[in-house]
Amino acid sequence: MSPELYLSYPSAFFIGLLGSTHCIAMCGGISASLSMALPVGKGFRVRQSMLLLAYNIGRIGSYALIAALVALLSTSAANQWTQLGMILRSAAGLLLIAMGLSMGQWWQGIRYVERIGAPLWKRLSPLASRILPINHAGQALALGALWGWLPCGLVYSTLGWAALQPTVGSAALTMVFFGLGTLPSMLGAGYAASWINGLKSNQMFRKFTGALLIIFGLWTLPLLAMTGH
Repeated sequence: MSPELYLSYPSAFFIGLLGSTHCIAMCGGISASLSMALPVGKGFRVRQSMLLLAYNIGRIGSYALIAALVALLSTSAANQWTQLGMILRSAAGLLLIAMGLSMGQWWQGIRYVERIGAPLWKRLSPLASRILPINHAGQALALGALWGWLPCGLVYSTLGWAALQPTVGSAALTMVFFGLGTLPSMLGAGYAASWINGLKSNQMFRKFTGALLIIFGLWTLPLLAMTGH
């Protein structure tokens, strides 16, 4: 396993963990509505957990699917110094830099990237509305699978990194690790959620993380990457 591939999985998880605030803003309302839709009574907690878990499995599954589709186009090109490969590397590097600037709270330009997926989401959002209200895990799974396509700068930034992985499988797995990093806040995991919120409110920690992402982004850019060969 190459160092680049090894570093991508924990780093993708780390991005998801730190970006949980963004995830809560984008998807937290859906998670809350899944709980509110259930009548309080015997077995409430079990049914609540099943719906939330199914929803998040669908959401993370969509991330992996998107990464696999992008990787089918990018894997062969990204591993060679072709014009398309250099464009893909440049896009991935710039997205990582933008995400680092956002994490460090220096510039929120990553929000403009979210507009890219707006046309597709206009077509998918009516399908998501038809699934509501959620009554069983199958519906929650389907809703999560659709909601995973919601335009999100955090997802796009990690997707740009995943697209540079050497295989379709490793690209999909990168997004799985990213999705797992968002789970604690999305599921409201008690002490873990408090710990995450503590890290996210620490300005020095955010700036340090943002700086690391910017370094990763600069290293991904073709001109700098070529100097390492």
